[in-house]
Amino acid sequence: MRLAPLAFALCFAGFSAAAFASTADIESLLKIRDPGALAKAQAFVEANEANARAWVLLARAQLQKGEAEDAVESAEKAVELAPNDAQAHFWLGNSLGARIEQVNMLRKMGMAPDLRDAFEAAVRLDGNLLDARSALIGFYLQAPRAMGGGVEKAQAQQREVAKRNPVRGHLEEAAIQRVHFEDNAAAMRAIDAAMAAAPALPAEDIDTRVSLGRNLVGLERYADARTYYLAWAAAQPRQAAPHYQLGRLAAISGQFLDEGSAGLKRYLDGGLARGENDPDDTIAWWRLGQIQAKQGDKATARTSFQTALRLDPRNAEAKKDLEAL
Repeated sequence: MRLAPLAFALCFAGFSAAAFASTADIESLLKIRDPGALAKAQAFVEANEANARAWVLLARAQLQKGEAEDAVESAEKAVELAPNDAQAHFWLGNSLGARIEQVNMLRKMGMAPDLRDAFEAAVRLDGNLLDARSALIGFYLQAPRAMGGGVEKAQAQQREVAKRNPVRGHLEEAAIQRVHFEDNAAAMRAIDAAMAAAPALPAEDIDTRVSLGRNLVGLERYADARTYYLAWAAAQPRQAAPHYQLGRLAAISGQFLDEGSAGLKRYLDGGLARGENDPDDTIAWWRLGQIQAKQGDKATARTSFQTALRLDPRNAEAKKDLEAL
């Protein structure tokens, strides 16, 4: 059979179909955490080495695979190609943040200023990039003044977030009150204000919804968190996040175990819409194992922990819980 001219050329050039994925294709795969996103992104970069967005997508895919060191290199390349691109700086900051978790204290101290600079550049280039502002709030609260930290800087970023997203602004205020001032009462008031403003959140703002629920759990307002997650699941029945969060709540609190188990099983069954920041299956299996252990079903919990480790042998929490059974 005679090959068409284009197919003939591609055959001998050694190209694969993956090389012709578009940035939109890769973006879609990343949003659903598709395992094939990394190969597509690598192929796209090979075919578009001068494309900064391609390197950003590769960094994101590498982060999803836990390849933080490679992600830093990819994001640095994106910044080199497009120094005025807020997303390039933002993903460099994210990559450095993931890498810092893997290195010793001396290297952490050396990398921290680069992380801060990356997020500050992202905010300077795009004031509406709220994830970068949130990352800076966390940095400013944790870093000493000698490294550019300080609560005043965190509060300035919080005010900017609040102008653009009131719910998120209240949540950032709660974090500042809890982490820096250790004032749980003030944090509670900020969470209540966030709850009151939550109905105005856009349906697609999943990350803020998750953050609100996690704040309730962090303050041990378990009954409020349960009510919140159940209402969210009812309002967006095809959304995966509230089902996982119900499971996380049960695993942490030791309450609502049957609901939490059912939520995680729905999450793992597939068919629900997952976002880029939703946990991998290894985390869901680990949380399910925790619930099963609390229910006294050690045999099933052992199987769940083993499944989590089969999916990701680096899941240290699942390994620890398995050994503790």
